[in-house]
Amino acid sequence: MRALVVIDGEHYAPVVRDALQALPHEVVAVWVAGGTEKLVGGEDYGVPVAAGLEQGIAEHEPGLVVDLSDEPVLGPRERFRVASRVLARGLPYAGPDFRFDPPVFAPFPLPALAIAGTGKRVGKTAVTGHFARLLSRDREVVVVAMGRGGPPGPQLVEARPRLEDLLELSRAGAHAASDYLETAALAGVTTIGCRRCGGGLAGSPGESNVLDGAALAAELEPELVIFDGSGAAIPPVEVDARVLVTSSAQPVEVVTGYLNAYRILISDLVLVTGGADEPLLEAVAQVKDVPVVPVELRPRPVEPVDGRRVAFFTTAPAAVHETLAAHLAERHGAEVVQVSGNLARREALREELERVDADTYLVEIKAAAIDMVAEAAVARGRELVFADNELVGESVDEALLALAPKREPA
Repeated sequence: MRALVVIDGEHYAPVVRDALQALPHEVVAVWVAGGTEKLVGGEDYGVPVAAGLEQGIAEHEPGLVVDLSDEPVLGPRERFRVASRVLARGLPYAGPDFRFDPPVFAPFPLPALAIAGTGKRVGKTAVTGHFARLLSRDREVVVVAMGRGGPPGPQLVEARPRLEDLLELSRAGAHAASDYLETAALAGVTTIGCRRCGGGLAGSPGESNVLDGAALAAELEPELVIFDGSGAAIPPVEVDARVLVTSSAQPVEVVTGYLNAYRILISDLVLVTGGADEPLLEAVAQVKDVPVVPVELRPRPVEPVDGRRVAFFTTAPAAVHETLAAHLAERHGAEVVQVSGNLARREALREELERVDADTYLVEIKAAAIDMVAEAAVARGRELVFADNELVGESVDEALLALAPKREPA
């Protein structure tokens, strides 16, 4: 295989030259990542020296990048950044005891967008729902969503599911708060539910039926398909544009480090939920010159709750509960008597449900929303209202619409 090799100036040129000859590849060029201690000038490595990593890949067209550098030139943080740059060019990146392969994206015949995240609970599904509603105003949209609790075969949902429908699914043993059901219920667009198990460092899902879901979406012949990722797993489909969703609550070194830098490099827009965090925005810009839009997530009841004593069940952290309660009171007229952040912590949620005293249970469609919160509301004769997560931020709609493929003239 044709290989471009990463080297450094902390090794003597004869040592590097012998190592290159020992590689089981056709070495077409080297890139000197840095370091000067062992360089005397005019080093001869027996192959061309590329001016830069990306330039070397473009000029010499290798099938693999091999790293023969070491500390202190490329430490762990720097090496993951190099790995991300290589993977973003669609090439494997290998060293003496490691190898990273780029995710494989299957061709897709229709206009399509993908939404992925840098982890769980960053607001990715809220962005998918918002984007789907926005685009479905003037075109037919289908969402293909994959989740860790998705169905064994692609599940087509063409009508907005009601509470009764979700309870029926839950009582039959299905995960009735899976992302595809949340999107179908809140965005009101045709949705196809898929599942995945596991995820690689660069975002490749393990076992999944997403490609079967993509084939089903293509059969429907919509004007646009939105592929929704799961956690940090990326939909394994080739698309026209990609949105990456991250959170200001995540450490900067996580959002822009490791192979999240790869996720940034292949994205056309980055949305940061939780508001503007200047160090985070600057760190993203150091990875790639890409539009970055800060947004806030605010609960939006899908039915009126004004004048009602409301218990709100969410996955949001305790640090924002007071803000969310104030928003529900000021914007929607609710008397918020309790905010629970325990939707994903079943034991704590069970204890809260035993003592909650409210007229209306307002709940995000996530985690234990149906099999615990909805069941408790039904058992006690309380009203249950679903809560969407509304995106609030300047220019977010404009940034999203700019990515949508242009519609063909009628």
